[in-house]
Amino acid sequence: MNDNTLQMTMLFDFFGDLLTEKQREYFDLYHNEDLSLSEIAEKAGISRQGVHDLVTRAEKTLVETELKTGVIRRWRETSEGLEQAERLARELLSLTEDNEAAAELGNRLVGILEELRGI
Repeated sequence: MNDNTLQMTMLFDFFGDLLTEKQREYFDLYHNEDLSLSEIAEKAGISRQGVHDLVTRAEKTLVETELKTGVIRRWRETSEGLEQAERLARELLSLTEDNEAAAELGNRLVGILEELRGI
């Protein structure tokens, strides 16, 4: 899977509900099921150009939505921040093993960070 496909898949996961039913269907077949425009057109009984137009409009809608909202950018930043905080908490925990109270707090902090990251 190339970077563009990964980016489009992530946009679809976040904003796919904003697309029409046909856009969602053809986008999914093209990007996630890896069918060609011709294969989708044949399956749908429309022209290859018609499929291309629907997929292109869907991609444009998804990209523009992210540009306006920044939701995925903020999600990535938050995820990276949580990973960094968890690493630091684990490092701190290893330094406080001799202090029971500090170790307990460290364990609780790591647990909270793991929950936030969905582990």
